[in-house]
Amino acid sequence: MRRDEIADLAGFVVVAEEGSFTKAARSLGIAQSGLSQIVRRTEERLGMRLLSRTTRSVAPTEAGERLLATLGPMLHDLDAAVASLGDLRDRPSGTIRVTTVEHAAKTILLPGVKQLLQDNPDIRVDVTIDYGLADVVADRFDAGIRLGGEIAKDMIAVRISPDIPMAIVGSPDYFRTHPAPTSPAQLVEHKAVNLRLPTSQTVNGWRLMRGGRETRVRLEGQMMLNTIDLIRDAALDGHGLAYLPRDMVQADIGTGHLIHVLGKFTPDLPGYHLYYPNRRNASAAFRLFVETVRYIG
Repeated sequence: MRRDEIADLAGFVVVAEEGSFTKAARSLGIAQSGLSQIVRRTEERLGMRLLSRTTRSVAPTEAGERLLATLGPMLHDLDAAVASLGDLRDRPSGTIRVTTVEHAAKTILLPGVKQLLQDNPDIRVDVTIDYGLADVVADRFDAGIRLGGEIAKDMIAVRISPDIPMAIVGSPDYFRTHPAPTSPAQLVEHKAVNLRLPTSQTVNGWRLMRGGRETRVRLEGQMMLNTIDLIRDAALDGHGLAYLPRDMVQADIGTGHLIHVLGKFTPDLPGYHLYYPNRRNASAAFRLFVETVRYIG
């Protein structure tokens, strides 16, 4: 059955229940003459009369009564199902799928949504850790979190963190055999514990200042890992220098387990941003999630 035929049957149901073409047309927001044509077309298609018409009333025939008994409850159930969607729009509920890097998840996302989830038991947040540049549309995520400057131009981007101080660190054991660098040029004499980027299968470039300009440097090393937690562990074990968010290694620097070098040559990274495609009819849960994690500087 075609969709226009289903719409015609719905018109018949309204007329039969109202007992009047005038009332039914007003309820449907269409002209009475148009509604009469719809019912007539339905009767012709079925080959039988569905409504008995007089100058004063409209009533279903035996065939019309049988059709109304079947279609009426179905259409009312459909109306109820559509109306229930309003609850989803107005009451925060549902699952929000987010792709993010682990540092953003630990420092921004998890603490940021704690109160949100406590206050809204019908909201669920499904987090996937991934250092690749995920296509949130193709991969069916509701949103992603990446550094500013790494987000496609056609995405809506909302800042969720301040800029991120970075640190180059190494263990005392490592520096016993590798003198601490005092300039970026000396990094060629050192080994790095690198982060592998899954999208390009290359190592993450370190952002450094040289001659007053920011540049990206890729160091050689014997170890390449895909999580920064493991990179920190490897640096503590003396495998080489690591380039990590400063808040992640600040305690290790304070205890002397890691030594911070080249601080004045290491600029902050752009803050994390939540990105997502345009959503004209975003759910109440998603709107609340965005406002919850939004950064107010």
